[in-house]
Amino acid sequence: MHAISDPAETVRGRSAGPVLGVGIAVLDLVYEVAVYPAEDDEVRALAMRRVRGGNVTNSLAVLSQLGHDCRWVGILGDDPAADLILADLADQGIHAREAMRVPGGTTPTSSILLSRGGGSRTIVHFRDLPELSADDFGRVSLDGLAWVHFEGRNPLETARMIRRVREEAPDVPISVELEKSRPGIEALLHGPQLLLASRAFARAGGREDPGDFLEDLLVRSDARLCVVAWGADGAAFLARGGQVQRVPAYVPTRVVDTLGAGDVFNAGVIHGLLQGRPAAEAVVQAVKLAGLKCGHPGIVVERESPPKSD
Repeated sequence: MHAISDPAETVRGRSAGPVLGVGIAVLDLVYEVAVYPAEDDEVRALAMRRVRGGNVTNSLAVLSQLGHDCRWVGILGDDPAADLILADLADQGIHAREAMRVPGGTTPTSSILLSRGGGSRTIVHFRDLPELSADDFGRVSLDGLAWVHFEGRNPLETARMIRRVREEAPDVPISVELEKSRPGIEALLHGPQLLLASRAFARAGGREDPGDFLEDLLVRSDARLCVVAWGADGAAFLARGGQVQRVPAYVPTRVVDTLGAGDVFNAGVIHGLLQGRPAAEAVVQAVKLAGLKCGHPGIVVERESPPKSD
């Protein structure tokens, strides 16, 4: 096993290389409603849009906007939805030449209700494609990478992918998103330098306090840095050898759209570490980016508009 160095130090000399994201891409059908409907209600949507979604591709879109060269690897069908996703990735400057398409397969689709009243979102996801396998990933080039970011899905196969990166590109930092508790997810706690967890993941393990969760996660992993996003309560992080630190939420003038806020947060942490920032600065920056995103529709890195003068 190669020694794992501090994430910020690891990436300083490789910040010009591409970020490789491994995960799923989805066609999102987003319906905006005034308020979330009750069961058996029939309501009219105020707006509807079809957009490319998926955790890792959302994070890559943010990283691309922040100036990083990005590549995506995943599985798509051979349907029009896949063409739309690939066109959007190309528009975002994200290379997807190594993506695999399944003949006759249907691209994953999510139907999303976005409440204008509170900015909350409810997602119904459909998927019948196979997951990316370690053998598929074995055909992906690792040359010249600055970073590899994995979604924490298909754990046993993803663990094999992580081992390949560690063996063939030991100087390239690895991050893993722990969004949901899945069977075998413990296999992903060894190998990555950075673990990016969600509040839902922490709570699925019985943890209601971010500090308690991070201390337990660090003990069970060999990561150098563990970070957990805690929604409206901000975030917390723990570096090996350090103490839990908490970062308050950045609240926009008005919450418009929380869809993808966690993906923006993850991208913000990776971006900060790629810039060589200390963990504290990277997480503070990520919290602000996620907060600003909640004040705007879509996955766009924008500055909050200054108040208008009278």
